[in-house]
Amino acid sequence: MTHRERWVRTLHFEPVDHVPDEEFGYWDDTLRVWHEQGLPKWVDNNGRADDYFGFAPRRHVPVHQGLIPPFEPQVLEETERHKIIVDGSGVKCLIHKDGSSSIPKYLKFPVESRADWEEFKERLNADDPRRYAMNWNELKEMWQRRDYPLGISCGSLYGWLRNWMGFENAAIACAEQPDLVHDIMEHITNFILKTIDRAVREVDLDFASFWEDMCFRNGPMISPRMFKEFMVPRYKRITDFLRQHGCDIVYVDCDGDITQLVGLWIEGGVNCMFPLEIRGGTDPYRLRAEYGKQVLLMGGVDKTKLIEGKAAIRQEIKRIEKLVADGGYIPHVDHRVPPDVTYENYLYYLRTKREALGIPEPPPFEERFASGRVR
Repeated sequence: MTHRERWVRTLHFEPVDHVPDEEFGYWDDTLRVWHEQGLPKWVDNNGRADDYFGFAPRRHVPVHQGLIPPFEPQVLEETERHKIIVDGSGVKCLIHKDGSSSIPKYLKFPVESRADWEEFKERLNADDPRRYAMNWNELKEMWQRRDYPLGISCGSLYGWLRNWMGFENAAIACAEQPDLVHDIMEHITNFILKTIDRAVREVDLDFASFWEDMCFRNGPMISPRMFKEFMVPRYKRITDFLRQHGCDIVYVDCDGDITQLVGLWIEGGVNCMFPLEIRGGTDPYRLRAEYGKQVLLMGGVDKTKLIEGKAAIRQEIKRIEKLVADGGYIPHVDHRVPPDVTYENYLYYLRTKREALGIPEPPPFEERFASGRVR
C-alpha cells in the first residue's frame, strides 16, 4: 500500500495496513537545542527533519496566493536593541534584537480603512500569470506518478484579514464595519476560487487545506454568529467546487479551542480538524462523539506529555489508540515540538508511537539516502 493510498483510505474510514506516519514539525530553537543532544547539525529545518526521521510526505501544489507584488521590505529605524521595519505584507513592526522577546510589536497595518483596502486588493489579482509555475505541465506529469497525498491550499478567510488589519482592528471591524468585512472576504473567496481553478481541474488532488488560527484557549476570536454570517457561505462555495472535482477531504489548521466552530466548519464543507491542540482546549474524543464520521481528525498528541518523560509518553499513546482504531484519524503532536522536549524523549515518543500503532520503523537515514528513498 502506498502512502497516498494509506492516507486517503484512513481519512475515508477504510481498512489500512497501518495509520500514516506523520508529524507536525519543530520550532527552530528546538532543532538548535537538539544539535547539542545528538541530532546531526545538517538537520536544521522542518523538511530535513521529516527526511531524517523518515516521515511519509504530504505536499501541496505550488500555486502562489500571496501578494503580487509584495510590499518592499524597509528598515525604518535601527538601534542596538531593536529594528522598526515594514515587512513584505506591509505591516510596520518593532523587532527586538536583544532577545527580550521573539514576538514583534505591531505598530501599523496595511488595511486600516476602506480606502486602504481598495489599494491593497490590487495586489490580489488572481489572473497574474506568476500564480502558476513556468514548468506547470512538467509538474503535472510528475504528479501522475506520485505515491504521496497531494493537495492545494485554499488560503484563509479570517486569518488573512486579521494579518492585514491587526487583531483588534479585525475584531472591531466585524462588529462595526460588517460591510467592509463582507467585501474583503468576498474578494478573498473569488480570489481563491480563481487561483485554484486550474489546479483543481487539471490535477487529481487528494485534499485541500485552509489556515485560520482564529481560536484561543477560551474559544474563537469572533462569535459563532459572526463566523456563520461572514464565513460559512463562502467556505461552502469553495468546498462545493472542490467536491465537484473529486476533492472531498478539506482540513483547517486552527490552534486553540475550536469546539464552538467545528459544527460550522462542517456546515461549510470543511470536514477535517488539525492539529487538535489538547492544552488549547480541543478534545478529539469529544469531537468524534458529537460529530461521528462527519469529522476527520489530524494531530491530537499532547506535546507537553513529551516534556514530562517516558511514562507520560506511553500513557499519551495509549490514550489515542482507540481513536486510531476507529479510523478517520492521523495522530501526531498537536503543534510544533517545543525546545523543552529533549531529543531523547522525542526519539522515545517516535519508537513508542510506531510500535503501539503497528507503524514500521523506517530504515536508517543513510540507508534511505543511499537508495534514493529520501525526498
